[in-house]
Amino acid sequence: MKKVVRYSPRNVDGMTYFNLGFGDWNEAEARIDDVSTTNNQDTQKVLATVAATVLDFTAAYPDMLVYAEGSTPARTRLYQMGISANLAQIEPILEIYAFKKGVGWEAFQIGTNYEAFMARRK
Repeated sequence: MKKVVRYSPRNVDGMTYFNLGFGDWNEAEARIDDVSTTNNQDTQKVLATVAATVLDFTAAYPDMLVYAEGSTPARTRLYQMGISANLAQIEPILEIYAFKKGVGWEAFQIGTNYEAFMARRK
């Protein structure tokens, strides 16, 4: 299965950021399928590869924000667990913000459930 990572520019209320999208490439529809499950037992490898692209992207565009949100609540939770597990390695390089319903954007905190994430190179 071919995996694809795409950074798409967005501008909301005058704030520019890049949406991080990834998933299986659907050849028939020529698009990324971000809801399919391939069950290849390689989830951690895929997430590590996607995280490496965030480091590469923010190295090339250090002033840009990268936005990530799972296509399902379970996937958002998976991303949150990955950030939490690697926060000590991430924090020297990236500022991580997280969106919490009723609160808004805040610095990422382990143990808090979030709905979306943003990263920027320090």
